[in-house]
Amino acid sequence: MTTFSESARTLVFRCLRAIFRSLPFDESDRDRWRQWFQSRFAFLIPGGRRGQTVREFSACRDALRRRGGRAIGFHEPTPGVLPDPLPARCVAFYLPQFHPIPENDAAWGEGFTEWRNVARADAQFEGHAQPRVSGALGEYDLRDPDILRKQVVLARDHGIAAFCFYFYWFAGRRPLELPLQRWLDDPTLDLSFCLCWANESWTRRWDGRERDVILAQKHHPDDDLAFIAHVSRYLRDPRYLRVEGRPVLVVYRPGLFPAMRDTARRWRDYCRANGIGEIHLAYVQGFERPDPAAIGFDAAIEFPPNLSSPPDVGARQIMRNPRFRGQIDDWRAVAADYRARRLPDYPLHPGVNAGWDNEPRRPGRGRVYLHASPRRYRDWLRDTIRTRLAAIPVERRLVFVNAWNEWAEGAVLEPDARLGHAWLDAHRDALRAAAAMPAPEIPASTRPCAVIHAWYPDVFAEILASLRASGIPWRLIVTTPPDRVAEIQACLAAASLDAEIVAVENRGRDILPFLKVADRLLDQGVDTVLKLHTKRSPHRDDGDDWRRDILGKVLAPARGILSAFADDPGLGLVAPAGHLQPMDVFLAANKQAVRYLIARLGIDDRALRQARFVAGSMFWVRLSALRPVLDAHLDEWEFEPEQGQLDGTLAHGVERILALAVRNAGFRVRDTSVLCASDTHP
Repeated sequence: MTTFSESARTLVFRCLRAIFRSLPFDESDRDRWRQWFQSRFAFLIPGGRRGQTVREFSACRDALRRRGGRAIGFHEPTPGVLPDPLPARCVAFYLPQFHPIPENDAAWGEGFTEWRNVARADAQFEGHAQPRVSGALGEYDLRDPDILRKQVVLARDHGIAAFCFYFYWFAGRRPLELPLQRWLDDPTLDLSFCLCWANESWTRRWDGRERDVILAQKHHPDDDLAFIAHVSRYLRDPRYLRVEGRPVLVVYRPGLFPAMRDTARRWRDYCRANGIGEIHLAYVQGFERPDPAAIGFDAAIEFPPNLSSPPDVGARQIMRNPRFRGQIDDWRAVAADYRARRLPDYPLHPGVNAGWDNEPRRPGRGRVYLHASPRRYRDWLRDTIRTRLAAIPVERRLVFVNAWNEWAEGAVLEPDARLGHAWLDAHRDALRAAAAMPAPEIPASTRPCAVIHAWYPDVFAEILASLRASGIPWRLIVTTPPDRVAEIQACLAAASLDAEIVAVENRGRDILPFLKVADRLLDQGVDTVLKLHTKRSPHRDDGDDWRRDILGKVLAPARGILSAFADDPGLGLVAPAGHLQPMDVFLAANKQAVRYLIARLGIDDRALRQARFVAGSMFWVRLSALRPVLDAHLDEWEFEPEQGQLDGTLAHGVERILALAVRNAGFRVRDTSVLCASDTHP
């Protein structure tokens, strides 16, 4: 049977899955049978779907590709205020793998840490953000006590209440305990913590040799007592995480114990007899979901993305590696699934996830969850606290985060090189929103906002004149290359107007600068902006007439357009009349970039059939309607430097999918002829 073709394997697996799903199992039995099947018949499980390989497209991007470059949505470290008290205690799983140990030296080579896996990762398809490079903390070594201090500061400042350290115990061998020992010995590390016994055997499954055992796990009664006796010194620490005064002890895979209920009883008896008192036992729902009481435990802990079935989106991707045999799934479906789950009858601590991509551990065979983003993580955590935990008293609310620093699995809150502190800021924002804490004061005015990309100073002066003539007290933000800043300042002074000037690299035309500014304004709470740029179109005889026609159509009815946005929360984008064009007519050299972008944004390609785009790229837009684009976190290196291109760049592709993205976000696209014909908005 191991010689099955992929098509036969897929057919057999789908038939078996359909039968399995029709059987009347409860959740716990279903998980148990699923694990049994996967452990014995893994060869029947088909690989994920894969898209086409377009070598020409990849070759063009290779010339631009940068390791560790920034993406749209990068956050510098910024101070922020947390609600007091926190609406829930968020506990982040913490991997102590980032220091060399003899066992890893022997198995993987001298000096091995997870950073070696992280560095070797490669992009398997276009838009695959690998390798993921560490940011502010660098490729740290946990033997350095200063790293622990920096992690504590980051966690506390952003609302992480505790770390849940993975604890490794193999019949008394404790290969990764050094960071925990440092923690215990340093009372200045003032953050709560708890332990999760990662009770699997260590094997070489990362490189496909799962039967090669590095450290075996053998559970038995004497080992139960030796384990609890050793960890009791952690349970006694005043910083140890507690629920109603009880230290929290977590088990990763209770199903691997021969008699978990008996083990739980031994642990409880030991703690009662040795001055610790009652403990709060919880297990991780990574592979199984029994009622905690059935195994002698107090609670369960969700562990997304495990035990979810998101759609496979591999067929949409442009493959860089045609031999890729991994899985590409939609993270958004995981978040939606968990957010909608009702709490069971037994105690459950809900979980949230900051992305997943274990390509570093399984090169060419990893499981990648696409479309994770800090804002979507923020929404998931906010709704988990607001809705799922609404009936739970605040002091008993725990939310577990997967994870703080799982760099080789792509589940990371720590700063990285692409997005900086964006994930941590999103976590803090979620806690503020869950507590209904007022948004931080926006330093800029709430006046109507216009974002202008200024390349041609003479055309910029013309745009300023049109803005002044509108009679609207604009908040102006101007993007321009550094060598044009002085000329732009002179134009503003001549027009007696103030503006925030943002110096930008001459890359991505008006599109990349606008998206970077729009991302920042969305975080500030700005609702609607007018996007303009100094369009000259020297390749067209009517370029100046075209620009003036667009400016007139977006500025003359400006007050009516602003009123329309205020009155209609479903209005997403307003284009100048006559400039909303069918995409298929004007796709031309942008076909491949558009295909790539809709895959990157997670838009079904069937939406292209009747899509339209705003020719000229000047329009009004509600920033929340641009979230499909902004939350895709396009890398800055993807945008080609300016070389006078008339078509075919990523910026041209983004121009063509903006209206499509707005519709995908659930908003409407209109042009000024429709709004201006309305009696309500003349």
